[in-house]
Formats: sequence, structure tokens, C-alpha cells
Amino acid sequence: MNASESRHRDQTSADKTDLKLEVVALPVSDLDRAKAFYEGLGWRLDADFSKGRARVIQLTPPGSEVSVHLGTDVTTAAPGSAQSLFLVVSDIEAARAELVERGVEVSEVFHYSSPPGPFGDKFRGPAPEHLSYGSYASFRDPDGNGWILQEVTTRLPGRVDRAATSFASAHGSWRTVPWLVFDSPSSTADPFSMRVTVETMLGVTHRRPRHAPDYTAVFYWTFRGKVKVGPHSD
Repeated sequence: MNASESRHRDQTSADKTDLKLEVVALPVSDLDRAKAFYEGLGWRLDADFSKGRARVIQLTPPGSEVSVHLGTDVTTAAPGSAQSLFLVVSDIEAARAELVERGVEVSEVFHYSSPPGPFGDKFRGPAPEHLSYGSYASFRDPDGNGWILQEVTTRLPGRVDRAATSFASAHGSWRTVPWLVFDSPSSTADPFSMRVTVETMLGVTHRRPRHAPDYTAVFYWTFRGKVKVGPHSD
């Protein structure tokens, strides 16, 4: 590919209209029961609107930009027919333990023999070396709608918009618009894995301040020629 073709491809990509998945409708038989279940998972209640006999409820999983709708006439699908709804987590075992603590019946962690996709035979336990995309667990809501937890620690190439992308983990979150910000209490931060993950996904350069105090998780991140300090910088 020559320089002209590359510029044309970049321009074509930049001209695309954003089509952001916003909401997924879940088919349920009892709105109050479903609402209580998902709130019990720690999901944020965004709205509960009603007009006459019509009602729509919106809830959002922690860290997700996509929400779910429960309601009258939001879908014609049979209650419990939604399956293989993926929830991406950074620590499969911690996520499973939290759901169990909240009273949810969750499968044991499992993986497949031909990762990272769900190919081959299924085995108990996480994928060897916790291969990204390779470890799963599953649960269902009261109607039988099926959810799958999938551990993702490093995204595959081509899955990241470097212009404006948010990432979240069990330790905190960071955003690149256009600064890269790492915001997490130093007591829970895992600086090494954060550095490896961010460098791998975004191709940024990590630099340690010469006189940074030992008791903080402060890093300088170089991104597009700009530097941002975390975790306590504005």
C-alpha cells in the first residue's frame, strides 16, 4: 500500500458516521422481578418510565456503555430467549465471586481446548496463563436469558479506536480524548499490568518520573506527543 492509498483509507475511516450500540432489549415476563434481579447485580438504574399500561426500564452494567431495556412492547421475543449475551471482565474469578456473593447461581469458570474462541472441547478452570478472551463463566436471569462472562485483558488488533476510547478494569479506568488518564487508588493499582496492557493496546510509551514518590502509583504516559500524569492529576 502506497502513501496515497494509506491517506485515502485513513480519510475514509475518519468520514464514517458513528453507529454506537446503545441498548439491548431483554425479553422478560415480570418487569419488577427482572428489575430487582439486575439491580441486585449492582447494575445502575437509569430510568423507569411508565405511561398508562406501558412501561420501560433501563439498566446499565458497571463500566458498560451499552444498556438493557426491560418493558412492555420493547421486544416480541419470548421471555428467556436471549442467549449468549457477553459481559467482558478483566478478572473472571473475581467477577464470578462477586456475582455469587450477590446470590446469583454462576457456572464454574471454564475454557475451551482451542482458544481464544469457543472452539473445541470445554474444560473446567481458566484458560492456560489466563489467555485473553479464553476464560468464561455463565449465568441466567429469572426468565432464563443467558449471560456469559468473558475475561479480556488485551484486545485483539483492530479493535481499538485510538482517537477516543475508554477502557475499564477492576483497578480503575483511563480515557484517551486525547490525553491518557489513569485514575486508581495506589493501594489497589497494579502498575505493571496497567503498563503492559496500555502499551500493548495503544502503542504508548511509559516513562517513570525521576523523583516520583514511592508511595504513589504515579506514571507519565506519552500519547500523541502529549503527557498526562496519573492518578491524581486533573
